[in-house]
Amino acid sequence: MSAIWDPQHECMSRDELEQLQLERLQATLNRAYKNVRCYQNKFNALGIVPEDITSLGDLAKLPFTTKEDLRVNYPYGMFAVPLREVVRIHSSSGTTGKPTVVGYTRNDLKYWAGLVARFMTAAGVTPDDVIQITFGYGMFTGAFGLHYGSEAIGAAVIPMGGGNTEKQLMIMQDYRSTVLVGTPSYALTLAERMEKLGIDPKSLSLKVGLFGGEPWSEAMRTEIEQRLCISATDNYGLSEVIGPGVAGECPFKCGMHIAEDAFIAEIIDPETGEVLPPGSVGELVLTTLAKEAFPMIRYRTRDITSLVYEPCACGRTTVRMKKTMGRSDDMLIIKGVNVFPSQIEEVLFAIEGCEPHYQLVVERRGTTDVLEVDIEVTENIFFDEMKKQRAFLEQVEKRIESVIGVGVSVKLVEPGSIQRFEGKAQRVIDKRTL
Repeated sequence: MSAIWDPQHECMSRDELEQLQLERLQATLNRAYKNVRCYQNKFNALGIVPEDITSLGDLAKLPFTTKEDLRVNYPYGMFAVPLREVVRIHSSSGTTGKPTVVGYTRNDLKYWAGLVARFMTAAGVTPDDVIQITFGYGMFTGAFGLHYGSEAIGAAVIPMGGGNTEKQLMIMQDYRSTVLVGTPSYALTLAERMEKLGIDPKSLSLKVGLFGGEPWSEAMRTEIEQRLCISATDNYGLSEVIGPGVAGECPFKCGMHIAEDAFIAEIIDPETGEVLPPGSVGELVLTTLAKEAFPMIRYRTRDITSLVYEPCACGRTTVRMKKTMGRSDDMLIIKGVNVFPSQIEEVLFAIEGCEPHYQLVVERRGTTDVLEVDIEVTENIFFDEMKKQRAFLEQVEKRIESVIGVGVSVKLVEPGSIQRFEGKAQRVIDKRTL
């Protein structure tokens, strides 16, 4: 059993927690309405003022905030404090247009470090650890968030940054790293390189992996844990809300505990925007309760998950979010069926001979959408006689179709032929012209 970083807030009774949330929500709404033109306009359009929100149930009356709001107000229009009070600026990559820009006050950075320290402590990190961060340092919040959390705990940080896999392994060996931070797909890239170089994972000092930045399945967790001989834990965050620190797993790995004193979580129907009852699967919506520079009210994350309110054996009382199934905007709709890459990943990991690297390619042929699943397979399968290879291929196609409810075309490719990524893996290539 790991320690609890902030027992006061992580173990509050539901009544106490909801009272704290309401007080902080009202303060956040007042600050946002007063200082952020976007929120003034949104509230005024609905005829709402902050004083109208007198209970947590009233939150559903408020408008959503979307990534488009952040782009329209680029760069500083969503800031609730003067720029002189902002001590850190981060942004998204801007691959789909203008980047979304976020800011932090000095208090925000301190609070952020504490939130990250919570899930790191829950995963088993202590001041005795040596933490190797393989996220890229830069405008992306991932590396800095874990860096601050590590320092808050008092652990030693190796700010390796992304890429340079063989050097990562050298540092891991020589500096006796005990905790690995990065994306789960990069953890498997490290494991693959170790196997090629003949490095025994048991010869390393690694004990814990803290992985985030992309959806990943339980099967992928098992693969990482077996190949790196570590305990692999999931954590969740997004730059627009704070970065990493929104939620993270405890040793029981039965959902990620959300820091509810800092965020109110809702699950909505992504089509209608209606708030769904507890336990429903839908889109996660987050409202910040403690951020000064950049408050977010009902931010649509586009991540698909569900919330678990039952008490956890670890002693924390906060709600848990299940692993994200994917994103409502990355979700593939094939012949009217919603398909998530994580569903296909679960199938592939369960089939002997499939490597943990795959890619989904969607094309439109005439008026029909076709989904091809490119899978790396072990050499003995790839070089098998055609009859055996065909039987294997049909087995994989049938297993995938039984899970997702739509037929797919499977293509077997040689080990190492699918491009490796140092950050998030690119699982989907959508070639449709819609």
